[in-house]
Amino acid sequence: QVRLVESGGGLVQPGGSLRLSCAVSGSNFTYYNMDWYRQAPGKQRDLVATILHNNSTNYADSVKGRFTISRDNAKTNTVYLQMNSLKPEDTAVYYCSARLGSAGYWGQGTQVTVSS
Repeated sequence: QVRLVESGGGLVQPGGSLRLSCAVSGSNFTYYNMDWYRQAPGKQRDLVATILHNNSTNYADSVKGRFTISRDNAKTNTVYLQMNSLKPEDTAVYYCSARLGSAGYWGQGTQVTVSS
């Protein structure tokens, strides 16, 4: 059974930083393609960043240059999202997703609020 647990959300002022973590239990973490999504109130869930099993990354235009996705395959089976220069429009629930073949898994989400 694969379980994803996000952490690291919170309240931050505009211009601040947060680092989200997504710990993945179960085997085969190295082979998963990992995504971060976010969903603001009343809006659809949008893809923010992706890191493939080969460490190739991709970002939504709205976060390029501000967010960085990374992963630790060696020790902690964790994917990270470093978020800098945060803006009020980054406020959302952030979800971690793991994909392997036709299988997909989601975490429970972590709230990020950017406000002064």
